[in-house]
Amino acid sequence: MAISSDDPASWEQIRYEEPAEGVARIVLARADARNAQGKRMTYELNAAFDRAAQDDTVRCIVLAADGPHFSSGHDLRDRDPMEGFEPVGSWGGFSLPGAEGHMAVEHEIYLGMCWRWRNLPKPTVAQVQGKVIAGGLMLMWVCDLVVASEDAEFSDPVVAFGVNGVEYFAHPWEVGVRKAKEMLFTGDAISAADGLRLGMLNHVVPLPELADFTLGLASRIASRPSMGLKLAKQSVNQAQDAQGLWQALQAAMSLQQLGHSHNVQVHGIPVDPAGAKIIRAQAKGS
Repeated sequence: MAISSDDPASWEQIRYEEPAEGVARIVLARADARNAQGKRMTYELNAAFDRAAQDDTVRCIVLAADGPHFSSGHDLRDRDPMEGFEPVGSWGGFSLPGAEGHMAVEHEIYLGMCWRWRNLPKPTVAQVQGKVIAGGLMLMWVCDLVVASEDAEFSDPVVAFGVNGVEYFAHPWEVGVRKAKEMLFTGDAISAADGLRLGMLNHVVPLPELADFTLGLASRIASRPSMGLKLAKQSVNQAQDAQGLWQALQAAMSLQQLGHSHNVQVHGIPVDPAGAKIIRAQAKGS
């Protein structure tokens, strides 16, 4: 099944808006599930990014979310088969047995998608509120700028599952090496104030002002020439690439596959089942 960028009315979990001249806003629209990301949401999000990227009237893209929380991460209940979606990357063999098929799926829907969105030739701004957990970080980190509400908090607790962290392993670039290790080792959340201090966020504003502030920022960006915006984004991204970001992301993905394989051997499933209890208890205690 191909999810078309030409038919946003058919999307079930993503909403596409044009709130101001030159600005497209893509909204995660699964508030009842705290915007947990299954395959349908991921492919619809990809189609929405494609739509905005291919529309020459759009110069800036906002990624927002319905409800009190930006995203609770991957939907671990998602059982949609990969055969139900048309791949956008070069990976195949999703139904092959063992680690081979599992690795192919994660490269397609996690690392591959995120890298694709990170390299969109137009500026992207994440508008985040509430909890941003694990896979939610991946959606936020691929954006060029991040505006957060004062109540926002950011965590990657999945070391409790017996793996190294989320698949788009940009932690050292986003919060620095020391804080990256702490957030991974403990699973503790980073506050909006700390995220701003660490350079992960551009702005922190009161929740009632979040949408208007973000749209104002996006509109100012959209008033600039599209060519200049493309070149500026590429220049900064290429500086980051020269530091080895892509190589590090691929290496971390390989280590994650080792973690999954270990868990299958020990527990019979790709993640340590005790992890869910640890993460739930930590969430209740926060």
